[in-house]
Amino acid sequence: MSERAGKIILRNLWSENQVLRQILGICSSLAVTNLLVNSLVMGLGLTFVTSLSCLTLSVMRNLVPHRIRMLVQTLIIASYVIFVDIVIKAYLPGISKSLGPYVGLIITNCIIMGRLEAYAQKNPPFASLLDGFFSGLGYTFVLLAIAFIRELLGFGTLFGRSVNFVGFETWTIMVMPPAAFFIIG
Repeated sequence: MSERAGKIILRNLWSENQVLRQILGICSSLAVTNLLVNSLVMGLGLTFVTSLSCLTLSVMRNLVPHRIRMLVQTLIIASYVIFVDIVIKAYLPGISKSLGPYVGLIITNCIIMGRLEAYAQKNPPFASLLDGFFSGLGYTFVLLAIAFIRELLGFGTLFGRSVNFVGFETWTIMVMPPAAFFIIG
């Protein structure tokens, strides 16, 4: 792996993590992190969309006039989000219902637009794909960390399996969306 790829990975997973460092993607971090399975599906969906959107825009970057670049970016993102939404509805209907409109709101997620503007617009396809993938993966890790705490304390479960300890009482507040604020800090 090249030094440049290593820097992209480290930057997106930790030093410039979109949720922890840049405070982006907070709405979904609050809304879907009550259960690990919801967080995993949302994170993987966003990783897929971010990766392919970055790749697509990087390939097309010299063909898109500057004055309509945001429109083109939104159309690229929307195409991939619609695909992800259809796949989730077809293969994971229960999770799709649980996530509700949040999958569709990936279109407006600042993480994706930020990576397209800051990186994919100016860099070659493979580097852009790598940047998009690890941006999404960094987001997914944060969602899973928040969901781990919220599901364990709020429901006494992990991935739906009971892990109750003797004398442990669940914390109702951890089930509510604002609980993610307590965890993020």
